[in-house]
Amino acid sequence: MTDPRKPSVLFVCVHNAGRSQMAAAFLTHLSRGAVEVRSAGSAPADAVNPAVVEAMAEAGIDISAQRPKVLTPEAVQSSDVVITMGCGDACPVFPGKRYLDWKLDDPAGQGVDAVRPIRDDIRQRVRGLLTELGIQARA
Repeated sequence: MTDPRKPSVLFVCVHNAGRSQMAAAFLTHLSRGAVEVRSAGSAPADAVNPAVVEAMAEAGIDISAQRPKVLTPEAVQSSDVVITMGCGDACPVFPGKRYLDWKLDDPAGQGVDAVRPIRDDIRQRVRGLLTELGIQARA
């Protein structure tokens, strides 16, 4: 059940194996639990990209236990903000939701050197989102 006092954010990308996993992990970490966080994919992969897991570990966040999840209409309906990252036409749209589209490179098939700048871009965007939501980010 969604906590009515907490904003809820859903991050969506195609495979839910890279960008959306990093964004969800950063939002969870930086908000210290002040935001309900979800992530999903329109065509989820079997596992999170190993280069993404490594890049996030370098940032002090362990996402090795995360698994890609399928995007459902219920996940969208129960979120206040839906942030898409290249999920194309597969993302359902519901009235009254705030939608943002973050244009980010896809880390699929990339090594950790290519993932780091994507990770850092996502971290900055998440910090900006927290500011917009009126939530103090962890230092």
